[in-house]
Amino acid sequence: MDIAEHAGLEFLAGDDTLGDEQTEGRPKRNSMVCHGKLPDLLLTEENRWAQSSTVSLKRPPLHAAFSSIPGKAPVLHLSGSEELDVVSMDPGDVGDLPPHTPAYEELMEGKLLSLRAMYTPGSINQVADILSRQELRPGELRLHPEVVSASPSGVGCYGSDVAEAGGSEYGSRTWYKDEGCSSNTRSGICQLQGHFRLNGIYQDGDLLIGGLFEVQYLKAFPELSFRTEPKLPHCELFYMTSFQQALTMIFAINEINNNAHLLPNITLGYQIYDNCLRLGVAFRGATALVSGTEETFYDPNCKGPPPVIGIIGDPGSTHSIAISSVLGLFRLPMISYYATCSCLSDRKKYPSFFRTIPSDAFQVQAMVQILRHFEWTWVGLLYSDNDYGIYAAQSFQQEMQRFGYCVAFSEIVPHVNNPRDIQRIMRVIQASTARVVVVFSASSLLIPLMDEALLQNMTGRQWIASEAWATSPVFRTPRFLPFLGGTLGIAIRRGEIEGLHDFLLHLRPNNDQRNNMLRIFWENMFGCSFEMGGKETEGGQVKKLCTGQEDLSTINSPYTDVSGLRASYNVYKAVYALAHALHNLMQCEEGRGPFSGNSCADTTNLKPWQLVHYLQKVNFTTGFGDHVSFDKNGDALAIYDVLNWQPSSDGSIRLHKVGVVNEGAASGMMLTLDEDAFYWNFETKKPPRSVCSESCPPGTRQATRKGHPICCFDCLPCGDGEISNTTDEFWSNPDRNQCVPKEVEFLSYEDPLGISLTTASLLGTCFCALVMIVFAYHHNTPIVRANNSELSFLLLVSLKLCFLCVLLFIGQPQLWTCQLRHAVFGISFVLCISCILVKTMVVIAVFKSSRPEGKGAMKWFGATQQRCTVLVLTALQVVICAVWLSIASPTPHKNNQYIRSKIVYECAIGSVAGFSMLLGYIGLLAVVSFLLAFLARNLPDNFNEAKFITFSMLIFCAVWIAFVPTYVSSPGKYAVAVEIFAILSSSFGLLVAIFAPKCYIILLHPERNTKKAIMGKKKHKINSFI
Repeated sequence: MDIAEHAGLEFLAGDDTLGDEQTEGRPKRNSMVCHGKLPDLLLTEENRWAQSSTVSLKRPPLHAAFSSIPGKAPVLHLSGSEELDVVSMDPGDVGDLPPHTPAYEELMEGKLLSLRAMYTPGSINQVADILSRQELRPGELRLHPEVVSASPSGVGCYGSDVAEAGGSEYGSRTWYKDEGCSSNTRSGICQLQGHFRLNGIYQDGDLLIGGLFEVQYLKAFPELSFRTEPKLPHCELFYMTSFQQALTMIFAINEINNNAHLLPNITLGYQIYDNCLRLGVAFRGATALVSGTEETFYDPNCKGPPPVIGIIGDPGSTHSIAISSVLGLFRLPMISYYATCSCLSDRKKYPSFFRTIPSDAFQVQAMVQILRHFEWTWVGLLYSDNDYGIYAAQSFQQEMQRFGYCVAFSEIVPHVNNPRDIQRIMRVIQASTARVVVVFSASSLLIPLMDEALLQNMTGRQWIASEAWATSPVFRTPRFLPFLGGTLGIAIRRGEIEGLHDFLLHLRPNNDQRNNMLRIFWENMFGCSFEMGGKETEGGQVKKLCTGQEDLSTINSPYTDVSGLRASYNVYKAVYALAHALHNLMQCEEGRGPFSGNSCADTTNLKPWQLVHYLQKVNFTTGFGDHVSFDKNGDALAIYDVLNWQPSSDGSIRLHKVGVVNEGAASGMMLTLDEDAFYWNFETKKPPRSVCSESCPPGTRQATRKGHPICCFDCLPCGDGEISNTTDEFWSNPDRNQCVPKEVEFLSYEDPLGISLTTASLLGTCFCALVMIVFAYHHNTPIVRANNSELSFLLLVSLKLCFLCVLLFIGQPQLWTCQLRHAVFGISFVLCISCILVKTMVVIAVFKSSRPEGKGAMKWFGATQQRCTVLVLTALQVVICAVWLSIASPTPHKNNQYIRSKIVYECAIGSVAGFSMLLGYIGLLAVVSFLLAFLARNLPDNFNEAKFITFSMLIFCAVWIAFVPTYVSSPGKYAVAVEIFAILSSSFGLLVAIFAPKCYIILLHPERNTKKAIMGKKKHKINSFI
């Protein structure tokens, strides 16, 4: 039985069903071509949906399709150019089908589907249709490895390769094989391993951008019994706000396509999927985006660039962690617009993850700034049981401890609506004395908790909302106003997108199954159905039929509300960031590129990691005026709006902006609030008090409660003979008959120790000045000119700065003195040691140049090289100090941990690492100078300065080695005194060891201050440096 003896078969993957009539200049993506003779084609009922391809039939033109006739034996229908041939295939008529194969057995059992073929006159290249069991359905042909293709010679074959059949120059797609089958096979078919039912929106383009959005909610996954194939999940509960975010992505792409200056001659397309708020569905969507949805395609290695160049989303932190962990392996860029978990800033784990929303680390700092402003030291904490909530809660508790604040209770919001857990959490909140409750959770998880709070009429709480629910419309209804009114929320920055509102109103659904999300949206928006019979609602009523022409402007919903674009604005920025990165990649000039050999990316075979490189450096400004760029961790610039939930005229809740929190490069998080604009949902119309224990009144003292946080204490009456008349911290007087304020201790100028150190500092400065005067007066003498007199004067200046910087350590600490004291100290000493190091190197070079083998040594140590060396070495210390001061600047700090009866006023160094690097760099230079001077100590000369440098460096190193343990063990102001003593000791050591011998000769033995006396009777050549 010859189905199409002279017909060729062309198998194409995915949606490329154009055959020979494909659009000119547009290549097929991932296509596989297979031509050959196909005498018999059988399709089993069990496997007909397992694999998908599209088939075009040629020579002569035929139109093939497959269907079943229930209750009848399998029948083959075939049409020619003039008449219709019908051939009956009874179970006994198996043709050339090999016996004892699965298909043969199924044929004998009557399980095969019927087949038929039809001819359409005038067609050059017809596309085959799939037939379901009862009716034709155009679009695709589904095959499986148990499809049978028998060769003309009667040899049945099985396998999964494209094989040479019947000596033809074309290959035949074969699935069964016996001993007579050809062994000349080659691999080239890539098959999709799974099928996902995903709701989405699609538009083709030269390059595709993927998108993952939370449009619907999946209540529960189908049961996984592992005995049958699980049913595909079904999503429901449509979220209009999230759908608006997905449409914002489409709007941004259309805007880019119409922009002649951004990606000219490139048309962007998109493939958007709904993640149904479930990780499993989100991962399915991400897999479909990066591997494509084509059933099969031809590629010998099953590899190549992914169908999408990048993904916008996923909004969930847990989803982003899982997806980015996989995509990061291939460096496929992923830009989330709502995932805030601080863990995603780890570049080692998530190398290709970016986001246009700040990290939770900044959000937590912003929240604590608000708590500090209102002096709320005792707060409750609720957080969701996912990565977003867990990491945010950890960061929040650490930040609270840093400022001495306390968390009254910490509860997890359950994922499942368990009434017992919800009621238990409500009892904890009501029993606590904390009047402020901070919540890190998505709004969908809070609905059961807030409903229970409404039932119990729980008022008198100040809620602090994280950005995940601060702008949610779910709770802004009149019924929630009595207990959620006055809520303070941290919200991502609001933006404006011109033209978006009109774009949203002109949306229309279509019949393309790849755009089924539009139809779902339309049915939810207008309460209608596109199915002819309509759908029944829960009340038994039948929905009206959707026409697709309903007017969106007649309905007021979150979908059309563009007054507070926050997440949508982040989506907009994410799309433009990807477009700008791609544009910069396209603009690369060959030979000036950033990749190996100054090459550029191949735009015809774009690698994801190449786009990540450009995305990391993206820098542009939106039409709203916001600057968009990413830091080294892929995070966006931190800026938040502070929102207050206030009553509106219709009884609902409106969002009112009352402040801004932004991140400054040097000042950290800056909070600005308009307190007159606040609405407080309390009888007093003022912010509540939320403390564990009020300050003790006069006549009492604080007594810490055992086993309780430090914010909780009891106020006990003062003992006999003790009083307390203010709420400040007190200590008993020496006679223990009166409470007196604690003494504030710091090293002052009035203190005898401070006076002594100040005197020593000024004496050292005066000695340096006297030496400079002596050297200036005798500047033409050999002793002064020896070994570069310029370095000697620079060394004296640096020593004078070392003596003077001591004055910054004395007196009451202030911000500017704390910042300057270590910076001036570090730079002065590095300048000093650098001069000594260069002088030592010059001494060695001079003596080396006096020997035949080292005649060229001095050309590397001329005056210019000496200045540059000193400048470079000092500049490194300046950089260390600048980084330290900008990242963690020292600040004044009152410390009551050293001595209970005193408050030590000191400068907190801010960063131990910064201070350690400053001291470590000084120590490194000192050790190098000491070693070089020690090696040069025995060089022949009447006046070998290396000996004095060695002695001075020995003193310097000994002082600072002894300084470290002494400094650590010294309490209070004595730690400052130890540091000052080390500075003065090392400075005096350098001054005396290096300059005292020279001054001795200049002032007391001028007869030795001659060139002849210095050179002695040695014949070594000392060139113009003497």
